[in-house]
This record gives sequence, structure tokens and C-alpha cells, in this order.
Amino acid sequence: MEKSGRMNEMNKTGGIKVATLLLVNQALATLGFFGVGVNLVLFLTRVLGQDNAEAANNVSKWTGTVYMFSLVGAFLSDSYWGRYLTCTIFQIFFILGLALSCLSSWRFLINPSGCGDGHIPCKPSTIGVNIFYFSIYLVAFGYGGHQPTLATFGADQYDEKNPKERSLKVAFFCYFYFSLNVGSLFSNTVLVYYEDTGKWTMGFLVSFISAIIAFLTFLSGSPQYRYLKPSGNPVVRVAQVFTAVVRKWGVDPPKADKLFELVGSKSAIKGCRKILHSDDLRLMDKAATITENDDEESRNNPWRLCTVTQVEETKCVLRMLPIWLCTITYSVVFTQMASLFVEQGDVMNSKIGEFRLPAASMSIFDICSVLVCTGIYRKILVPLVGRLSGNPRGISELERMGIGLIFGMLSMVASGITEIVRLRNIISSQKTSSISIFYQIPQYVLMGASEVFMYVGQLEFFNGQAPDGIKSFGSSLCMASMSLGNYVSSMLVNIIMEITARGHDKGWISENLNKGHMDRFFFLLAGLVSFDFVIYLFCAKWYKSINVQGDQEELELDDSNNIKSASKGQP
Repeated sequence: MEKSGRMNEMNKTGGIKVATLLLVNQALATLGFFGVGVNLVLFLTRVLGQDNAEAANNVSKWTGTVYMFSLVGAFLSDSYWGRYLTCTIFQIFFILGLALSCLSSWRFLINPSGCGDGHIPCKPSTIGVNIFYFSIYLVAFGYGGHQPTLATFGADQYDEKNPKERSLKVAFFCYFYFSLNVGSLFSNTVLVYYEDTGKWTMGFLVSFISAIIAFLTFLSGSPQYRYLKPSGNPVVRVAQVFTAVVRKWGVDPPKADKLFELVGSKSAIKGCRKILHSDDLRLMDKAATITENDDEESRNNPWRLCTVTQVEETKCVLRMLPIWLCTITYSVVFTQMASLFVEQGDVMNSKIGEFRLPAASMSIFDICSVLVCTGIYRKILVPLVGRLSGNPRGISELERMGIGLIFGMLSMVASGITEIVRLRNIISSQKTSSISIFYQIPQYVLMGASEVFMYVGQLEFFNGQAPDGIKSFGSSLCMASMSLGNYVSSMLVNIIMEITARGHDKGWISENLNKGHMDRFFFLLAGLVSFDFVIYLFCAKWYKSINVQGDQEELELDDSNNIKSASKGQP
């Protein structure tokens, strides 16, 4: 009866309709986020008066912080709050941050009125600057904690036991990234234009309104969502495994069938399926080895004796880490689109007749590339490769991420070539070059193609390979790689400037880009990605997939959500 009750509950909830609500929420929240983030580098230079290198570094640090907070959201989601409550709380912080950014811009920063358009300098107040920085980091906290949890919550709405829903779950991450880019499309076109002409407050206000609508959309699906129970603190579980290994350091682990595991289908990790034993990382099997000193009391003490499932959860984390580390270099490349690409475009000829195209709006070519490549991948590449290889999923996640690295490297090469051409066509005594900003199109298009392979591949890989108890953590690894990529980018810019700024040479990324050598920086990044790709090939070949026992029927539904129960009229 209990199993039948769970299945009936799953049939009444979840599915493609509520998952679509989450995709709409993602699109609107992303519109609000990029309304602040996409043009932030120009806001820092034009309104706050920072130089190019400082502004690029500050944007990298802020973007890195956004994605670092994804780990906080994932931890709270997996351990204590569950996906729904985590998404709700972090969206409230996100809305508060956007409200404060509107306030600081309107009251304290855009002074005199109409400044910040690149022609009239602003005189921001100290309190306004402090409020603005607090507001954008509040935005970082809210959006960062919300996004990876939302991705996992969306995947929860599909039943893996149902073949149709299982295929929809695989496609969900592709559409999740698609909706992210749909949301950023408006920010990168209309909002960027108004912000570029000095209407910063209006841009932030539209972002604020979009975030509110996104939140209301999310709440509207509360009665139909499928809720899974949190599984407790995964950090403690991993620590228990390592502690048990140290305690039994001198013990040789036996064969798999002699290792400790609970009898029956229920796992020792609350609300999770059992994980079958794997033959690699045998050292970790010591934690599940039963010795003559393990009495009945010891078997209830996970700090001394762990189950196979708990050991395998730790193994999964260890196996994913090398793959994750290889994605950080790509994120260093990706972050240049929000900083150096914009600064490069800002000193190129962006006029179309009397209209001046904002440099940040060139990212529309990246977005269009993502949208087109997503369609090509889902509708053409997957079926074609599936027929040729016999694998219905087409290209594997690891293969896709490798292709993403190659496209990212090619984008940096294209950026370097564009910069060489730009430097050769500088208009005498002027800041801008005579060549059109549309020379940047190849680097944006290549970056968009790389995102479809890299970031969608990451979402599917880390969520699919993460055990049930750390699904949100798996999704957050994608954003955490972006975070470290931004920090590494900031550090790399500082190092390069320290090395190259000697004497009369102002460095590769100087205040006056016409006297710098940004092309060399782009080629350096291309070289780093190429080296990283070689390492990635070895890591991908070594990787061994997770093997989970049972199906989604064994997962525990969370019927404790008050909003859901009240909406259904339950006591």
C-alpha cells in the first residue's frame, strides 16, 4: 500500500506542465540578473569611475561570487531545506538585492541627471557606492543559491520509471539552458541599449519587476510540484567515510559481497537509493570492511563502519572532482565575454547610421548561437549520432564537454585575431578603431556553440552522476566552476598586468586599450585551454559511471510542505 500510495502521489504531481513553470521562472529570473550583470563593467567605468583592468577584475570577482553561492544553496537544499524552500528563500534575497540596486542608482549614483552615458561623468556619493555594492552582492547571493537548486528541482518533476518522462528529464537540462538564454536575450538587447544611454535606473527597475513576476510564477505551481525529502548533511557523511578509512588503515578490504550494507532495499542515507559497489578507489572500501572489533554497536556507528552506499557516494564525489577541475579553465574563457569582450567592443566602430550599438549588446550573437545550436543539437545531432552509434542519447556528456573546450579555445583565437585587426586600424588621436564592432561576431558565435556543449553537458553530467543525496550539489558544480573561473581570471589579469606593465609599457590590458596588447592575453587563454583539453582527455578516459540500484519509486516524497498541503485542502 505504501508503494502504491507513493506512485499515486507521483502521478498526481510533477510532469512537463510544472517543469515548464520552472523554465519560465528561470527565464524571467535570468532577465533580472543579466539586467544588472551584462553591462556591469560599463557601469563601473562610466558611473563609478573605475579603470578598465579594475572594472574587469571587479566584474570577475562579482560573477565568481554569484556562482560560489550556488554551493551554499545546494548544501541547504540537499541537507535540510529541500529544493522548494531553498528556491523560495533565495529568490526573496534576489528581489531585495534588485530593489536596493534601483534605490542606490536613483538616489545616490546617477548624479548629475543623465550622466553615465559615456560622455557626462558621474559624481557618485560614498554611501551610494556602498549600498550599490551591497545590493549586487545580495543579487549574487540570491541568484547563485537559486539557479542550481531550481535545475535539480525541475529534474525532480520527471519520473525515471516512466520511459517517456525519463527522456524528457534528459532533455530538461538542455531546455533549462535554453530558457536561461531566452531570458538574457531581452537584457542583452533592450535593457543594454537603455543602460548604455545612461538610463541605468530604468534598467535596474525592469530587472526588479521581472524578478517579482518570476517569483510569483514559481509560487503558482506549488500545489502540483513533486517534493523529495532532503537527505541530511553530505559533508558529515563524507567525513565519516574518511574517518572510518583512517581507523582501518591497516585492514585489507575483502570482496564486494563481504562489505557492510543494510539488508533489503532501504538505504542508510535517508530518501536515497542504494548505490552498487564499484571496483575502483578500493582504498575507500576500508570504511565498509567489517572487522572482528566491529560489534553490533559499531555497526550503528558510521564514524567506524559505513555502508557500501555511503562509501560509493564518497567515491562518486572523488571521481567527479578531476572532471570538474578541468572545466575551470573553460570558465576563465567564458568570463571574458562579460568583461574584455565588452571593453574591446567599446573601442570599436559601433555606429549603424546614426544609431550607436551598445558594446554589451553584441552578446546577442552568443545568445542566438546558443538558441540555434541547442535546436541543431536536440533535433539533428542527437538523432543522427544516435543512429550511427546505437546510443539513443547521441554524444555522451563527457564527449560534449570536450567539444565545448575546443570551441572555447577557437573563440579565444578569434578574439585575438579581432584585436590584432582592431589595433591596426586605430583612428589617429581617437579612442576607437575604424573597424566595425561586427568583427566580434565570430568570437561570440563560437562562444555560444561552446556553451551548448560545455554547460548543458555539465548540467546533465553532474546531476546524472551525483547520487540522490547530493543532486543539487551536482548541479551546483557547474556554477562553482564558473565561480572559480572568474576568480582565476581576476588573478590572471593581475599577474599579467604586474609582469607586462614595465616602464613606458602600460601592460597588455592598459587603461588605453590602443596602447595595450589584449590580443596576447586572448592567445594566452587559448593556449591554456589547449593544455587543459589534453588533461581532460585523460580524466574522461579514467572516469567510471555511477551504478544505482532500484528506481525512482524508492525515493521518498516530501509530504510536509505546508503550501502544497493547504492548497490541496489536506489537514
